[in-house]
Amino acid sequence: QVQLVESGGGLVQPGGSLRLSCAASGSRLNIYVTMSWYRQAPGEQRELVARITNGGITNYVDSVKGRFTISRDNAKNTVYLQMNSLKPEDTAVYYCHVTVATMEASVHDYWGQGTQVTVSS
Repeated sequence: QVQLVESGGGLVQPGGSLRLSCAASGSRLNIYVTMSWYRQAPGEQRELVARITNGGITNYVDSVKGRFTISRDNAKNTVYLQMNSLKPEDTAVYYCHVTVATMEASVHDYWGQGTQVTVSS
């Protein structure tokens, strides 16, 4: 079982910055194959914002390219999302997601509880 604890959301003015963090806890033998951030705005479907593999390969939704940066600290099993030049349309609940491979060769997906990001003047 893996637990994800998110932090860093809040209210920010347009053009501002926030950094989200998501710390994963579980077996030390787990491999976090991918660590991702999704977001869901009211009335919208949840969308993938950014993903990073355990090899460091990243991908982003087009709307955040050049503004958001995803990174991970493998020693701490933590993923970060640095969000710069925030826009009102970035307002959403942001969810951490991980895909975990266990030593028993099984693969599982886990979600964080979500953290609210509001961009408004």
